[in-house]
Amino acid sequence: MIALDTNVLVRYIVRDDATQASKAAKLIESRCTAESPGVVDVVVLCELVWVLETAYGYGRSVVAQVVRQLLGVAELAVTSSDQAWAALRAYESGRGDFANHLIALRNHAAGCKTTFTFDKQAAVSAPGMFTLIQ
Repeated sequence: MIALDTNVLVRYIVRDDATQASKAAKLIESRCTAESPGVVDVVVLCELVWVLETAYGYGRSVVAQVVRQLLGVAELAVTSSDQAWAALRAYESGRGDFANHLIALRNHAAGCKTTFTFDKQAAVSAPGMFTLIQ
């Protein structure tokens, strides 16, 4: 079993560096199988969303489709995939960012009633998050 870092997924998806994209494709397509899927940690998924939005300017619907595909393929195993799916659904609703939804969901699953933040947008969009700024 192998795990994939954010930059490998970015190169595989965006293909903006031919050499790295080729290496990423070869790795993923030869080593990630349904029987031995490549592991994608939810932290990597959060980073991927951030990179696609900020560095590449992808819109929410495109990013959501990328995440949906990653979560749906048998050749990849996303950690905490049930929480990642729930965060994706919240992200697709158009409010808040993917990472904040995932943070709130993971904290709730860990038994936390509240996640405090200084991020006003997160507090408005992610259930269970509350801002310390009035």
